[in-house]
Amino acid sequence: MTVKNSSSDGIAAPDLCIDVARLKGRKAQAAAPAGLAEKFFDQNPQMEEIDGRLYPRGPEAVALPLLKEAQLESTAAGTDAYIPEHVELDYVPRLEPRSMRRPKFIDRNQFMAAQSGIETVFGGDDRRVFYSTAYPWRCNGKVESPLGSGSGVMVGPRHLLTCSHIIDWRPNGTVGWLKFTPMYYNGSAPYGSAWAVRVYFKHKVAGPTIDATEAKYDYVAVVLDRPLGSATGWFGTKGYSDSWDGGAYWTHVGYPGDLTGGQRPTYQTGIALDGDFWSPDSHQAISHQGDVWPGQSGGPFWGYWDGAPYAVATQSAQNPSYNTGSGGSDLVDLVGRARAEHP
Repeated sequence: MTVKNSSSDGIAAPDLCIDVARLKGRKAQAAAPAGLAEKFFDQNPQMEEIDGRLYPRGPEAVALPLLKEAQLESTAAGTDAYIPEHVELDYVPRLEPRSMRRPKFIDRNQFMAAQSGIETVFGGDDRRVFYSTAYPWRCNGKVESPLGSGSGVMVGPRHLLTCSHIIDWRPNGTVGWLKFTPMYYNGSAPYGSAWAVRVYFKHKVAGPTIDATEAKYDYVAVVLDRPLGSATGWFGTKGYSDSWDGGAYWTHVGYPGDLTGGQRPTYQTGIALDGDFWSPDSHQAISHQGDVWPGQSGGPFWGYWDGAPYAVATQSAQNPSYNTGSGGSDLVDLVGRARAEHP
C-alpha cells in the first residue's frame, strides 16, 4: 500500500504520539514473495583498489542547490510512504526479549562525570531497546562507513536518509564506502545489506564538531545498489514547519553507543521539536531534548499522518543544553531528486 502525502503548506500537524499508540495495527495482508529478502544476501559490493588494498567502491556525490522561496511549493507534497501488504503493521514495537538483553556498554553517568557540561540524556532515559520486524520499525537500520557507525531509514525503493557527517567526504572530492543494514540487531541482517552508489547532498558536513550552518544541512539521500525497500517498505518525507514547535508528535530510532554499543536499536516517542525561528523552513537546525548518544546520528524523527510515517529530520548533534536535528524542505528535495533520477 502506497500512502501519498497531502500538501499541507505547513499547517496540518501530525498525530500526537499518545494518539498514535492507540492506533490498531494489522497483520500481513499477503504472503511475502518467495525469496524476496534472501536475494539481497548474495550480492557483494563493487570493489576498488586503493594503495594496493581492495575496498568497497565509494558512491558518486551529487550536489544540489539550496531551494529558493519560489521552489518551496514543489516540495510541499513531500514524498510518499510505502507499507508492503506482506508485512505486519505495528505502531508500538516489541521490546527485545529478556533472553536477548545485554548489559549497557557504557556507564553513562560515570563517563559524563568527567565531561564538564555535557548532557545528552535529559531527566530519565526514555529510550527503549526493541526488536521488531513489523513496519515501520523494519525500515530503520544501522549505517556504517570508514568514519564509524550511525543510523538511517529507508525513504524509497532503494533510498536511504541519514546524516551528512557519517559520509566520508575526502579531500580529493571522492567519497568513501557506505553500508546500510535495515533492522540490524546483534549482527543479524534479516533483509540483507546494501551499499551506496550515489549520495545527494546540500552541504558537506564533517565532524567532529558541527557549526551553526552545518546543523541546518546535516542530511543526505543515498541511492543504494539494491532495492531493500521492496522487502522493508519505506517512510515518506515532509518538510518541517515551525508551526509544529513544542508538540509531542515525534518518534526517533537510532543505534546508541552507550546502551547497546551500536548493536541494537532503541526508540523514543513523544519528543517535541523546536525549529530555529531565524532560519527559513527550507533548512534549519531543530532543537530537542530527546535522549541521544553518538551512534544515533542520522536516525530519523518522524510523525504520523493518516497512520503512515513521514520523516522530517535526522539526528545531528548535541550541546550542553539540548540536542539537535536537521530538517526542512531541502531534505525533501534531496529525497525526491534521488528517487526521480534513480528509481
